[in-house]
Amino acid sequence: MSESQFYTFFTGGLGLLVAAALLIAWQLWRIRDDERDGEASALEGVAHELRINLQRFVAEISQIHASDDAGPDLLLPVRHPQLDGVNASMIRANRNALAVIGNTYQELEARKMAVRAALAQKRDATYSLDDAMDATINGIATLYMWEVHRGARPSEVGRVRSWDVRDWMKGHNFSQAALPGMYLRDEVVERLRAYGLHLTPRPLTHTAAEYYAMHYDRMADPRSPFGRRKTAEEMERAKQKAAEKAARKATKQAEKEAAKAAKAHDKDDHKAKTAAAAAPAGGKRTAAANVEEDDFERAVTGDLNGESGLHNPVDDAMDEFEEEMADFGDAVPRGSRSN
Repeated sequence: MSESQFYTFFTGGLGLLVAAALLIAWQLWRIRDDERDGEASALEGVAHELRINLQRFVAEISQIHASDDAGPDLLLPVRHPQLDGVNASMIRANRNALAVIGNTYQELEARKMAVRAALAQKRDATYSLDDAMDATINGIATLYMWEVHRGARPSEVGRVRSWDVRDWMKGHNFSQAALPGMYLRDEVVERLRAYGLHLTPRPLTHTAAEYYAMHYDRMADPRSPFGRRKTAEEMERAKQKAAEKAARKATKQAEKEAAKAAKAHDKDDHKAKTAAAAAPAGGKRTAAANVEEDDFERAVTGDLNGESGLHNPVDDAMDEFEEEMADFGDAVPRGSRSN
């Protein structure tokens, strides 16, 4: 074998190897894609199977309610091969939601057996029919959560418009008057709300006449608007801050009184020293000079015109600023810090 033949053989073999690898990869991709489509079809089949069983049960309840001589043979047994197949296979699905669907089938079968027994014994089937209709409402709610929200928990879904639920029921031919004596769509919406699904808008609690006839006492409501939304703890804290503020004001007033007494004592000492120093030369000073000196001393010590001293507005401003800063420090919530 020459060198050129060897390279030709090597290149051809490598090409065949690459083609075989690509063919195997393509076959594996097709198998995986078919499996994925089969899983999706099986999960859709579970929803379709539950919907068919519920619609048949609704029709059977309506026929029993409309006919006085209905027999137990009118109720067909519940079968769910799609659900059994999904549970038996290794399909990747929400097993919790599948368990809920299985419990729904058990409830439907139990209610059917109760109605069938009541019809076979010629007894009053009113209570059995009520239980059967309640189980049907639960089944429709379960079908909605499985088909629309992939079997998620109601608390994990978020906000949902109630009209979207009604439109979904319209699309599946669940009419408002499908069950006798009730509005089916309204009952399903309320059942979903009771399960924890956040449906909007919320139901009205009062009629227009009742709402506008209400007499609202804003002072009697501790959580009323306009600055009165205070809990008992907040009110107790406000009282405590008011008491602390009054105590600070009393302390400052006592300090001012003590300062005033000290000034009066210094004034008396100054007068005594001035009188002792001015005694030898008392006759040489005029009365006007004495009056002016007395007025000046009284102004300095704070006795002019009956006032308690020279009024300094800066001191008052500083006192008010200190009180406001103390109140602000009390108002800052605990755990906060300044940037």
